[in-house]
Amino acid sequence: MRDYKAEFIDFAIRNKVLHFGEFTLKSGRTSPYFFNSGLFNDGSSIEQLGTFYMQAIEHAGLQFDMLFGPAYKGIPLATTVAIAYSRELGRSLPYSFNRKEEKDHGEGGVVAGAPLHGAVLIIDDVITAGTSIHYSIDLIQRHGARPAAVVIALDRQERGRDDAGTSAIEEIERRYGIPVVPIITLDDLIEFLRRHPEYTKELEKVTRYRTAYGIQEPPIKQEFP
Repeated sequence: MRDYKAEFIDFAIRNKVLHFGEFTLKSGRTSPYFFNSGLFNDGSSIEQLGTFYMQAIEHAGLQFDMLFGPAYKGIPLATTVAIAYSRELGRSLPYSFNRKEEKDHGEGGVVAGAPLHGAVLIIDDVITAGTSIHYSIDLIQRHGARPAAVVIALDRQERGRDDAGTSAIEEIERRYGIPVVPIITLDDLIEFLRRHPEYTKELEKVTRYRTAYGIQEPPIKQEFP
């Protein structure tokens, strides 16, 4: 596991973004862990979060021209990633986001920030059904730009509610031919727990959950142009 992944997991646990216990998900499943990126809610933690996203993006070697944050959680995420790139790498990236309701005065429209152009990197927290990502890709394409990839904090590596054996992430990759890059996956979390004996009970529960609801095996990532 890369250092930034282990550091991110420790960071998420310390900030109580990653909780262990019993949590009922929208799918009706009872999960032994829960990830709530909304709890990165102060200046220090959101600043660090942007750096972790940047590290995942750079490790994946993604090529892109600008950032896009789907409303609402994606807005501060895209902002902090733009700041991280400027601060750490000296790259000033344009970014934009969508409004939930179209503005009919002023500049109007549903997109705020920089005009959508070129290869657009979508920044979000997690993907469950993938609804906001499908909407974002459609919006980007309608503005004459193209989606380059999606970057998220956590890939739960979990089958959809129909138990078809594939996840919403795999569906996005196959449908649009773009990669979905997480900072960490559920398998990374399991590896982290194995390295820390104080999480033995949590490891057992998370591993059982992975066996029951996870995609059949970690997918072989397809190559993207």
